[in-house]
Amino acid sequence: MASRNQNRAPRSPFSKKSSLDEVPLDKRRRIETRKPEVPSSMGRQRPPLAVVKQDAAGTSDIGSVEGSECANVEFTKEEVEALLVEKLKVKKFDHKGKAEQLADYSKRLKLCIKWLQEVEEGHILEEEKLRNALASAEKKCADTEVEMRNKVDELNAVNSKLRENIATLEEKLAKEESEKLDAIASHRSEKEARDAAEKLQASLSQKLEIVREEKLVADKKVSSYQDLYNRAQEYNKSLQQYNSKLQKDLETATESLKRVEDEKRTVLETLSNLRVHNKALQDELTKVTASLDETLKQKELLDNEIKCLRGELQQVRDDRDRHAREIQDMRDQVVKYKENTEMSCEELDRLMRKSKALEERDSSQKQEIDTLKHELNAANDKLKMVSQSASETLTEFEEHKRIVQELQNRLAESELQILEGEKLRKKLHNTILELKGNIRVFCRVRPLLPDDANATDAPVVSYPTGTEALGRGLDLVQSGQKFNFTFDKVFHHETSQQDVFVEISQLVQSALDGYKVCIFAYGQTGSGKTYTMMGRPDAPEQKGLIPRSLEQIFQTSQALQAQGWKYKMQASMLEIYNENIRDLLCTGRSSSADLSKTENGVCGKQYTIKHDANGNTYVSDLTIVDVCNINQISSLLQQAAHSRSVGKTHMNEQSSRSHFVFTLRISGINENTEQQVQGVLNLIDLAGSERLSRSGATGERLKETQAINKSLSSLSDVIFALAKKEDHVPFRNSKLTYLLQPCLGGDSKTLMVVNISPDSSSVGESLCSLRFAARVNACEIGIPRRQTSMKPADNRLSYG
Repeated sequence: MASRNQNRAPRSPFSKKSSLDEVPLDKRRRIETRKPEVPSSMGRQRPPLAVVKQDAAGTSDIGSVEGSECANVEFTKEEVEALLVEKLKVKKFDHKGKAEQLADYSKRLKLCIKWLQEVEEGHILEEEKLRNALASAEKKCADTEVEMRNKVDELNAVNSKLRENIATLEEKLAKEESEKLDAIASHRSEKEARDAAEKLQASLSQKLEIVREEKLVADKKVSSYQDLYNRAQEYNKSLQQYNSKLQKDLETATESLKRVEDEKRTVLETLSNLRVHNKALQDELTKVTASLDETLKQKELLDNEIKCLRGELQQVRDDRDRHAREIQDMRDQVVKYKENTEMSCEELDRLMRKSKALEERDSSQKQEIDTLKHELNAANDKLKMVSQSASETLTEFEEHKRIVQELQNRLAESELQILEGEKLRKKLHNTILELKGNIRVFCRVRPLLPDDANATDAPVVSYPTGTEALGRGLDLVQSGQKFNFTFDKVFHHETSQQDVFVEISQLVQSALDGYKVCIFAYGQTGSGKTYTMMGRPDAPEQKGLIPRSLEQIFQTSQALQAQGWKYKMQASMLEIYNENIRDLLCTGRSSSADLSKTENGVCGKQYTIKHDANGNTYVSDLTIVDVCNINQISSLLQQAAHSRSVGKTHMNEQSSRSHFVFTLRISGINENTEQQVQGVLNLIDLAGSERLSRSGATGERLKETQAINKSLSSLSDVIFALAKKEDHVPFRNSKLTYLLQPCLGGDSKTLMVVNISPDSSSVGESLCSLRFAARVNACEIGIPRRQTSMKPADNRLSYG
């Protein structure tokens, strides 16, 4: 066994069984010297252990047989297992045989252990070399062909060195060959070793080809990565071009907006002038109408007078004819008397005088008739002049009416252009804010109430009328000093709930499009936050932002059904009261009066705020209700309003003593395109900040006030940290800020409605609220991200 193991090399790790077991050591050395040397970077195989030891020995002689066995012995798995389970077979009292067997067994165990150690060391070295080779191959896969040629030269140099070593070993083998007795067995063993070496060389060649193929694959990957990098650079350039285009569009839109505003001012001035002119024309038209009416009356009077004159003229004509007939009769009588009776001269003179009188009367009547004719002609001329004047006045009136109609049409077109320009300005402004990632801020001023202490004092809030600040600016006066603020939109005290909702309707629409939207009201107690968010349930025209937003959500979702969209909506409502979360939709919830006596959650549940990896927020054990229509939402809002904690203070009869959070989760799927959207709408009514000196809170109300002010102070700390872009933002200092973390530090569209009171006694709190709102408006929280996905092919339709 010793002679057999002396000339056997360790088993190659690339073959199941070694074929060098029967090759003599001296001939096997010559075979091993001809093995190709593979560089470490190409996965070179570790040389046999015996060769390494023999190379280290130099030209020294081979050791003893036992040392040679220890150095070159090899075991198979079956031999090791057999050695471990081997039992000694000796006679009962044969201690010498038992000792020899134990010595032999111990010797074989030592050899096995040493072989295992060598194999393990070889494997470790081989694994380390393979790891180094793999690392170098991955690093050098992108090298050029020149480096490969250099490596080939290095391999040739190493190969030449190995050939020299092989020559030296062959000389040693030649010297040892003369000392061997069994040349035939050695030759056979050498032949078998040569075959095994050739196989090993073939396997190494195959591995070299594999490594080369891997290099080609790595080169392809590198080229693909390069292409990807080039495409990324092109995409970056396109994004930069698109950004510059957006900037140019923004500048163009700004210039067009300025032009529209200039045209608006011109149109307004023209409109004011036209209104003055229109008023003058209307006054003149009124006068002309009155004059026309008077002329018509005069015409009627003249017509009546002409009729009377015509009647009198006809009567005079009849009298003249009658008198002419009488004269003729009298003349006939005179002739008759002259002829027949020969009347006296006196009677004739009398008759002649009577005839002259009649003639004079006839001439006077003719003159009167001529006078009446002249008057009639004058009246007809005057009537014609009045008719002509009336027609001219009517024509002028129609012309003025046409001009007024044209001006009204131009005014309507100008107002339409102004509205379009305002819509474009809002759209561009929203786009800029989304690109900047800022929190949008609206400011609303409530009207003065009769209960305000200084309702008759001079107003402390004013609104600039300049072009830049119109509708966006607000001035606050405190102790004679004016403070100017500019927000995204400012609503004066006469703004209706509908006007406020129109400004946020597009933001609410974004929730259906797959965005996370958050709208919260901030301000001191009694400034109108709850009215803005909830409104008055007994007055439909005064509904707040929450019911109007939900109405729009349901109406729009029903309209989108024609395009293949189906939505599922889930609502939840909670309040944060004294830093404790309360479920407002819990069926076992008590009234607000009973809840004020407890500090823990209701219904025996623990509510914990959790954020997942996608930026979504959940509250454990919170009641979530599937909603299908606005009536169901309205009933839930009434239930939540009844359960919410409210109290009376010196500043407000019904002051909200908790932060109210309404959440609507929207899941939509388009059956035509299989696109899915996940949107969230958060509508929050924060409790009002208050000063103890004014609110007069004591006892339980004092504790509530302290909790409210603490949470709002934590919100202020978060805003300051975001504005300064600090690494650590203290979201966990309050449950309110931790709940609002995705809205303030995530990728949602966030809007804050700051409410202020115009009362002069509240100017200090109003100034603090406006300053805080200005800091909020300057915060950049990130670009909103739409949550969309495509429907998996093997999933059912899901809205959750």
